[in-house]
Amino acid sequence: MKPKLKKYSDGYHDFLSEISNLIAQGRDLAVRQVNTAQVITYWMVGRRIVEYYQRGSDRAAYGEQLLGRLSADLSAMYGKGFSERNLEMMRTFYLNYPIPQTPSAKLRAGNHIPQVLSEKFALSWSHYCELLKEDNPAARKFYEIESAGNGWSIRELKRQMNSMLYERLSLSRDKKKVKTLSQRGHIVEKPEDAVKDPYILEFLGLKEEASYTESQLEQAIIDKLQHFLLELGKGFAFVARQKRITIANRHYFIDLVFYNRFLKCFVLVDLKSGEFDHADAGQMNFYLNYFKENELAEGENPPIGLILCAKKDEVFAKYVIGNMNNKIFASKYKLTLPTEKELDKTLRFERIKGAKK
Repeated sequence: MKPKLKKYSDGYHDFLSEISNLIAQGRDLAVRQVNTAQVITYWMVGRRIVEYYQRGSDRAAYGEQLLGRLSADLSAMYGKGFSERNLEMMRTFYLNYPIPQTPSAKLRAGNHIPQVLSEKFALSWSHYCELLKEDNPAARKFYEIESAGNGWSIRELKRQMNSMLYERLSLSRDKKKVKTLSQRGHIVEKPEDAVKDPYILEFLGLKEEASYTESQLEQAIIDKLQHFLLELGKGFAFVARQKRITIANRHYFIDLVFYNRFLKCFVLVDLKSGEFDHADAGQMNFYLNYFKENELAEGENPPIGLILCAKKDEVFAKYVIGNMNNKIFASKYKLTLPTEKELDKTLRFERIKGAKK
């Protein structure tokens, strides 16, 4: 049990708290520095392996045998972490993360750690091992930026990659915006930027083939609210559940209310266990009109509405919400991660869509 700190009237408690915070920050910094040093070391090991291969066709010819021999020797010297697979990953890491350098810079770097590497790598080795599983360089760069900017754990990075976050965000963007994703990450500047289609809610633990009421879906989201906020994306904060509004002595309830700090507006979420219908859009439009008149503070933007439904006809949705004054979006939700068949279908759709632009 952690001992209780004595209370002093001379400000010692505050002094002790300050020292404690400094030590905690120092330890966090040490961990980050160790991670950075490991990543840089593995990049440089990968570079030396590639250079060794390139110095003669005879060396490239027995590449597999070389890695086996190198693995055995390094493991005997340093222990775990130098399996053939890990050495191959280091080689792949170097090839996929090239750093342009002038000949003189290369000469000065030698076998020492150049400063440019310390500035380039912000994630752990485990993060980069996951990122290297992504074949699309643009998507890989996007996930790297988002991981570093949002502090994603390895588990969260895996989930976002498996749920095809990059492709889902790309679906509603033109070619220029898709390029921005790979250069700057997910930037939220207007309502369209904050919306995905579909939303992947596999973390709720609900079976795809089962039937659920909207109340059950709502409760599952509340139980996993932290995960749901991550799936919603950047800048979202939870505000209310079953938000009641009263008009003409009649009570109405909005399923979920969030606030997005980048858009500076409320986001009203309506959950539908069935297919999207025109009545859903009318109801959301009613909610948004009420919020605009009664809930907005000075400097806030008009609210937006998100209807999460199990099924949606794209053409029907386009005609239903296309001419409304309020910003209303209808997105499907899925209770399982995409299958390999769905992944392939989405990627083929992306290629066709890109070719037409």
